[in-house]
Amino acid sequence: MNEINLLTLLEENAKLSISDLSKMLNEKEEVVADKIKELEEKKVVLGYHTLIDWNRTKIDKVCAIIEVSVIPERDYGYDRIAENIYRFEEVDTMYLMSGKSEFLVTIYGDTMQDISHFVGSKLACLEGVTSTSTLFVLKEYKKNGVIYEKEVTSSERMLVTP
Repeated sequence: MNEINLLTLLEENAKLSISDLSKMLNEKEEVVADKIKELEEKKVVLGYHTLIDWNRTKIDKVCAIIEVSVIPERDYGYDRIAENIYRFEEVDTMYLMSGKSEFLVTIYGDTMQDISHFVGSKLACLEGVTSTSTLFVLKEYKKNGVIYEKEVTSSERMLVTP
């Protein structure tokens, strides 16, 4: 079985059934199921996620991207500081970056105050953190390769005449 093809299909649509995957890969269902189980056990497949456009719900969510500058530790580099940051439940995504800041951290909160509280009371005061810069996401256009469809307002609707 071509493992890369399987992974690509799962990444594009995690809702595909074993039956669908087996047909697409021209493999027996048992072979596909066993391969997926193996990839999960080897921590190649880490999870299955659903992408939600929260703007189309009645739930408010605030997203912030935080640039974090740190001083690396002798013998550990950035890894131990990174672990201290990504272990916070508020942290959704974290990257080690090249550029002016070492880390980019994405967090979600109910309000801007929630995010400000996290940055001020948990993140900025960690040993090794020298500065933070918080950027609030105002609107999402595309995420994980999916374009968020524009909502049609009444002024944008086409005029229909008989």
